[in-house]
Amino acid sequence: MTVNWREFIVTTPDILRSKPRIKGIRIPVSLILGYFAANQSQDEIMQEFPDLSKEQIAACLDYTQGCFTLIFSSSLTLP
Repeated sequence: MTVNWREFIVTTPDILRSKPRIKGIRIPVSLILGYFAANQSQDEIMQEFPDLSKEQIAACLDYTQGCFTLIFSSSLTLP
């Protein structure tokens, strides 16, 4: 599932020290990624956080993919 992560992921200086988080709730993207890293499924994450939608979880993954794309495309540019 591909979503526009900009509809779901925000950063604000006064909440979670500007860490990327899911809009409207104080769940950081890094927490969701940690659950995936611990081999939890999307359904298991949704059981742990019943207020999360599949779209919000997908947005966390899409946001992360965008970050890696930006980092690696920038680091591969040779002078």
